[in-house]
Amino acid sequence: MAGRLDGIARHAAPKGPMETVDHVTVTVAEGVRGDFRGGLASTKAGHKRQVSLIEAESVAEAFAEAHAALDWSDCRRNLLVSGLRLPRAAGARIAIGGSLVIEVTMECDPCDRMDALKDGLRLALTPDWRGGLLGRVVSDGEIAVGDAVRII
Repeated sequence: MAGRLDGIARHAAPKGPMETVDHVTVTVAEGVRGDFRGGLASTKAGHKRQVSLIEAESVAEAFAEAHAALDWSDCRRNLLVSGLRLPRAAGARIAIGGSLVIEVTMECDPCDRMDALKDGLRLALTPDWRGGLLGRVVSDGEIAVGDAVRII
């Protein structure tokens, strides 16, 4: 069963604006190229927050519950996946495109910045990993919107 990569986003500085792109290189050394968090995590032991992923269906449910008219990238995650339930366990691996492999490290808990966007959004993103997951890059890859996403 495969899902689809529906979006790619990054931010060059802490709390900086999110930029959406159609394709990007993702590496062990940098995470999502151009995203400050991936490069920062690469310098730390454990690489727990190198890449973030979120399900399109979870975002839609949370936005509906919070009555939020926002873009998915406002959730500040790097990769938007549709048509596939992402794993909810550390150690699971996700393949995107031809060669990128990401290992799940932990749930990405929504922060108070979500309520700053829309009151109640943090709570709406909290259940069942709706806020997404964090991972570290295991195998480099070039990815593009439309690529297949698989659990391996």
